Amino acid sequence: MGAKEGMGRLSRWWHANAPTRESLEHNRFLAPVAHRVLEPSLWRFTRRSVPRGVALGLLVGIFLLIPGVQIAGAALLALPFRANIPLAAAMTFLSNPATTPLFLMASVYMGNWLLGRSADASGFMALIDRHASIREWCAWLFSEAAPAMLLGLALISLVFAVVGYFLADWIWRHRMGRKWHARKLRIGKARESSALEEIASA
Repeated sequence: MGAKEGMGRLSRWWHANAPTRESLEHNRFLAPVAHRVLEPSLWRFTRRSVPRGVALGLLVGIFLLIPGVQIAGAALLALPFRANIPLAAAMTFLSNPATTPLFLMASVYMGNWLLGRSADASGFMALIDRHASIREWCAWLFSEAAPAMLLGLALISLVFAVVGYFLADWIWRHRMGRKWHARKLRIGKARESSALEEIASA
């Protein structure tokens, strides 16, 4: 897969998954702070805000696997860190129906290994499937499976967030470096062309 094809796929994924200002404005979890979430500076793509947005989106998206609150969680966490909000919200889609079982299995395995337990993820998946109430989620937090899974999810989400941050930072720097190189080439060609025109007119 070439670089152009890869960028094309990334662009299509972005347009399909990136939240709009309207969708966040009408998100019921963000209603009290919607005016802050829609602040223009948090929607700009800068050298600092892009890696932060990627890292926070991965951290929240993987750790907070409850559908419907991931985007709100990423947007709220982006406020104090001045991260790019649409990018943070879009990165939460890394955890989806296809990847969630993999994250859960890996987190339970890691948590069991670290804590010396033998819990499983079936109870958590059952809560998601039946759209459990807050009371049921609180009850699950006191079950044997909760500590192992939460510890595993915390470690996995931290690793993904750190890797995502440095990868996004590298891509940004590489992209900006290519732009500056192309600009220097254009300026050099323009100067060379201007010099040749002056010589020809002399």
